[in-house]
Amino acid sequence: MKLGVLISLFSDKSFEETLDYVKEVGCEAVEIGVANYAKSPHCDLDELLASPAKARKLKEAVIRRGLIISALSCHGNPLHPDKDIAEAHVAGQHKTIRLAEALGLKTINTFSGCPGGGPKDLTPNWVTCPWPDDFSKTVAWQWEEKVVPFWTKEVKFAADHGVTQVALEMHPGFVVYNPETLLKLRKEAGEIIGANFDPSHLFWQGIDPVQAVRKLGKAIYHTHAKDCRVDLANTSVNGVLDTKHYSDEANRSWIFRTVGYGHAQDFWKDLVSALRMAGYDGVLSIEHEDSLLSGREGFLKAVAFLKDVILSEPPGAVWWA
Repeated sequence: MKLGVLISLFSDKSFEETLDYVKEVGCEAVEIGVANYAKSPHCDLDELLASPAKARKLKEAVIRRGLIISALSCHGNPLHPDKDIAEAHVAGQHKTIRLAEALGLKTINTFSGCPGGGPKDLTPNWVTCPWPDDFSKTVAWQWEEKVVPFWTKEVKFAADHGVTQVALEMHPGFVVYNPETLLKLRKEAGEIIGANFDPSHLFWQGIDPVQAVRKLGKAIYHTHAKDCRVDLANTSVNGVLDTKHYSDEANRSWIFRTVGYGHAQDFWKDLVSALRMAGYDGVLSIEHEDSLLSGREGFLKAVAFLKDVILSEPPGAVWWA
């Protein structure tokens, strides 16, 4: 396994300054945000697609430092019921796929998206319960009319451009939010669909990430290292569904944390062991969204913590049996 980071965190640095910095502190990989919600200042999609020389220069800058690019990220809502938003996010996703092709990458990270509750809606509708029956009918309509048709065509576009791993981050608010919905879409649209496994979004839903890894198995294509702390004082009164702003840390039911500040080393050791048993020996990409720590401090603490956890060498032979 390799230690990496989503470099959108370093918007105050140039691309090459960022590469030098993450290399210096011990990272081996970078995940580059390029479009939609994940757009960052480090990558001008249109410029790189228009100039193979500039795309080649970006890749060479990474390689020259002994780093790799783990994935390009274009998290968005390509199923948004507002046509203008959907078209913009689909365009960003297609450009990301084409840039991955130009760079010789196989993996992009994104969201599944979420449609409206019906053909006349203008805002997404994420259903969380089956009754009244309106909700069950909404879910059926979303999957049959929007989700499966879109992603069936989208995986073909990805395959035609050499991208064989479309890694969807299981995220509440979108139709793929847990292992069951991820595997459902994978079955319907094909095995190009897999997971960008981020345990932080699973914790607060009451999902055990280690068991989720075991369930997903070979469907895990990329992994985020991000933690989450569930506040028992708040959840015992209000449950886990929470629309308060992330900055209202004291009153929220849960908040994102730097790895180690939500769950101790034992959990993370179990997680990387489960990932290896599932056949994943790729990158653990740090994503910093901890509102209690600065970006610099949160990142450095995550690096130090994960260096003691990550399995950096291939497993040895079972010499004792």
